[in-house]
Amino acid sequence: MSKILVIDDERSIRNTLKDILEFEKYQVDLAEDGQQGIDLIRKNVYDIVLCDIKMPGMDGIEVLQKVQILAPDVPVVMISGHGNIDTAVESIKKGAFDYIEKPLDLNRLLITIRNAMDKSNLITETKVLKKRVNKKYEIVGQSEAMQRIIQMADKVAPTDARVLITGANGTGKELVARRLHDQSNRASGPFIEVNCAAIPSELIESELFGHEKGAFTSAVKQRKGKFEQASGGTLFLDEIGDMSLSAQAKVLRALQENVITRVGGDKPIKVDVRVVAATNKNLSEEIENNNFREDLYHRLSVILIQVPTLNERAEDIPELANHFIKQICSEYGMPEKTITDEALVKLQQINWTGNIREFRNVIERLIILGNKSITDSDVETFAAPIK
Repeated sequence: MSKILVIDDERSIRNTLKDILEFEKYQVDLAEDGQQGIDLIRKNVYDIVLCDIKMPGMDGIEVLQKVQILAPDVPVVMISGHGNIDTAVESIKKGAFDYIEKPLDLNRLLITIRNAMDKSNLITETKVLKKRVNKKYEIVGQSEAMQRIIQMADKVAPTDARVLITGANGTGKELVARRLHDQSNRASGPFIEVNCAAIPSELIESELFGHEKGAFTSAVKQRKGKFEQASGGTLFLDEIGDMSLSAQAKVLRALQENVITRVGGDKPIKVDVRVVAATNKNLSEEIENNNFREDLYHRLSVILIQVPTLNERAEDIPELANHFIKQICSEYGMPEKTITDEALVKLQQINWTGNIREFRNVIERLIILGNKSITDSDVETFAAPIK
């Protein structure tokens, strides 16, 4: 049952609202002044607050500001018998969900409460989804190598320093990039990922910088590129070692000047982007072979982070196994399976050429094909490709 707090110095208004809202199946608490309302908010959790503006002592605007500190996600609907346009505008500017004049219109009141309830539910659902997403990209591992990476990422994250993440395929370079974003001052901005290896060289410039209408045959309308989309946030250039030399030159200019130009255009566009790059290639060798610009390398590699292979951090395998078992069983909506110590030892003995990506696939296979408790026999039978 949704819970509503009514704060009003007029007893008749309080009692009338209580009768109406309880009839509509809401649970209602009453406060006769602002201070009493704030005391109740400190002790209870409410879905909505209805608050009069003109009250002795603490007025409604002051109550609104205190609610935003104590319970920032709770919608506050302001009500007043002395209202005018200026009062309504001030209330909304201060963060009120809505403003209703006395005498109260019953239908308007109930619609406003339903809308506020929808907003409250949406905020809750968004938080749950964010937690789920953050859990998906959590870095797991207590090994010395992984703890060094986590500590470095957390130290670098609050700055705008560019970071180059290196490591073999499947080691979790994207997780490091996401941690850098989530722990940064740009966390509320977008995290835009570009897989440079997956985009044909003739399209990479359009993908990164956008294009103007008519720039090429299929450019039927103007399109913003990833640099513009990531403005105010983080742009993650994955597999940057596969980027064409012409695109590298434009990226270098964008990093030097924080300015881009769309394909087919000549207007400079200012962008505010933090660039994090990753590659599985040895860029020193790529530079020697004239496949990668040395000046771009130095622009990208203010901070270098090398992610170890799974074989180099085998002590993390038990924790990773339990993490993926919990995650995958939850995704499948099935009871959580267990894994024996002997099975974990067997997993530590495998040569993980595909690193974390391969390891997760094997755990998923063991969950599907193995018994309620995954054993060393299951690992021997199902960890290798089935013939």
